[in-house]
Amino acid sequence: MSTSQSHHLLRLVLSCRKITAQVTSPSTDSIVAMASSSEQEFVAQYRTMLNRFPRSHSFWDARIASRVGEKLAFRLKEIGVSDVEIDLHEELSRPVHYRRMVMPLFDSVKRTGVCVSGAEKLDSQ
Repeated sequence: MSTSQSHHLLRLVLSCRKITAQVTSPSTDSIVAMASSSEQEFVAQYRTMLNRFPRSHSFWDARIASRVGEKLAFRLKEIGVSDVEIDLHEELSRPVHYRRMVMPLFDSVKRTGVCVSGAEKLDSQ
């Protein structure tokens, strides 16, 4: 397995309103690909959750996270990135309910053909 310097880094930005996945280049730390639940595809679902009664505190779920992962993986494949790495310490520091909700994102990235180093260690935690 390679060191983190040779892999692109996949980072997640989570809030109760949206999930954003971004991949940075190992040499420049600039974002090379990004996908978010705030994109046009998810607007109708967001409005539905916003207007639901009783109101929910979270506007995204594991299904939306999975779709964001697919979109990110397709964008990575378009630019020729086949391996990404997660910051295991950062992911383990998240509350357990967030970890459960983001695992489908990592799984969908893997299913699309992009290797996600470190995600297998989250399954055992």
